[in-house]
Amino acid sequence: MPFIDSKITMKVRPEIKEEIKQELGKAVAALNKSETYLMVGMEDGYELWMAGEKLEKGAYVSVSLFGNAPSAAYEEMTAKICGIYNKLLGIPASAVYVTYHPVSDWGWNGRNF
Repeated sequence: MPFIDSKITMKVRPEIKEEIKQELGKAVAALNKSETYLMVGMEDGYELWMAGEKLEKGAYVSVSLFGNAPSAAYEEMTAKICGIYNKLLGIPASAVYVTYHPVSDWGWNGRNF
């Protein structure tokens, strides 16, 4: 039950958003999850500042998942996310923050897991 929510500084064309979504769908395997229940959200044109400077190209990516994953899996996922945003949007890894939020109670389809 992962949810990957991204806040991206630049405007992103719909076809690139689709590509990002597809790549994230593959990347969640690093967390031992599948795309079957993956939800992705993207907010583009978002203002972000880092170290007091406004980012022209930057992203904040929040990954919520049902359960937890080992540190090595989070490390791998961070590398994958940074790679996706660099390849598709030209955002350097140094301008991407990734946070992880393990969740013990997750509801879907009228019930909780």
